[in-house]
Amino acid sequence: MLLIVDDEKSTREGLRTALEDKYDIYLAEDAASAMDLLERERFEVMLTDFRLPNEDGMKLIRRAKSLSRPPVCILMTAYGSEELAVEAMRDGADDYIAKGRLQIPELEMRIARALRQQELESENTSLRKAVDSKFGLSRLVGESRVMKELLETVEQVASSKTTVLILGESGTGKELIAKAIHQLSPRSRNPLVVVHCAALPPALLESELFGHEKGAFTGAHERRVGRFEQAQGGTVFLDEIGEIDQNIQVKLLRFLGERTFERVGSNKTQTADVRILAATNRDLAAEVRAGRFREDLFYRLNVVPIKLPPLRERKEDIPLMAPVFLKEFARENDKPVVDFTVDAMEALLKYSWPGNVRELRAAIERAVLLCRGDRVSLRELPESIRNMEPPATSASPAEVVGQGSLALKDAEKQLIIRALKESDGNRTLAAEKLGMSRRTLHRKLHTYQLEHL
Repeated sequence: MLLIVDDEKSTREGLRTALEDKYDIYLAEDAASAMDLLERERFEVMLTDFRLPNEDGMKLIRRAKSLSRPPVCILMTAYGSEELAVEAMRDGADDYIAKGRLQIPELEMRIARALRQQELESENTSLRKAVDSKFGLSRLVGESRVMKELLETVEQVASSKTTVLILGESGTGKELIAKAIHQLSPRSRNPLVVVHCAALPPALLESELFGHEKGAFTGAHERRVGRFEQAQGGTVFLDEIGEIDQNIQVKLLRFLGERTFERVGSNKTQTADVRILAATNRDLAAEVRAGRFREDLFYRLNVVPIKLPPLRERKEDIPLMAPVFLKEFARENDKPVVDFTVDAMEALLKYSWPGNVRELRAAIERAVLLCRGDRVSLRELPESIRNMEPPATSASPAEVVGQGSLALKDAEKQLIIRALKESDGNRTLAAEKLGMSRRTLHRKLHTYQLEHL
């Protein structure tokens, strides 16, 4: 439905005649009668004149946009009042058109365009909800002490404008942490732009970050807006920040301090309101000492460091993470896989995981695809995990054995607790789920002081 608001009867009737083949038309001669209609009916579009009795079209648009399901609002202005129209758009108008050169085909095009924009915004809202679910804190699984502390830090810093430096080995989930910070922040409605710094040579990285002017270098056939401008009002995540060269480090340092920059090939200063998140698997303090990374930039980036532990240091989280991945891949591949056998879970716990969470995820995806029953067994796991290759760590053999044994006991305890919860406390069913006898389960309940469950 379309609402036409104009105090001139000839204009109202003329527009109704021109548009009634495509829309259900309602008419109002002033803002009061227009609001009465808006509160009783749901309109897709409101077309309003600026000059109305008692209340101008700008105020009417503001009131219309405050409704729970606001219409697309198009302002009609007298010829030559474009400045006024631009001000109205700042106040919420979706478009404007000058009455002095009003053409019906153009008006129909403006209405269709505004409706499409509204549809896209609705789709984006749905997408944001999906992204919140995918990249919010619920996606970051972990009950270990270190992960609980890390997630608390993420929640604390998300609402601020502070620069965050995310540290950790490859595959630990640094980008997932960056996405969670963005989604939990007030900037979540604006873009999150990811830049993989190591993937581009320095000359291209500079253009990628700051943009360039036409003719700035060979192949620059047109002006290009950089990632900082693209992320206006949002967040830029600079992955592998330790790989950038000294020239770009200088320009990035200035941007962090002033939020200003110049496009390549231009002397005109640009500004961008963006938050910076950065990540690296390098020891930046060591890079500073070696002269490869600027000390002042390091301190600018290192305002709030978040260090992700490698998976081998938080193996007690594996029994929580593995089922999440299993459920995800079983759903994606329409497989009836619901759990792991005891020996498969033990193998996951004993393995050193040099590729961290990324490797765990890939191993479970493979296992689900190969699984012929409803439980992943040792047979479906990669050979390196089945063979229990020695951990890639500087720890002594005794330390490794000790860490693995402790993690295995913690994990077994968690598996028992989960099986009992899923069986509503029925110990016979829980023992079956765990692949052990009821007597063995009773013995382990005593060992782990879980008899109360």
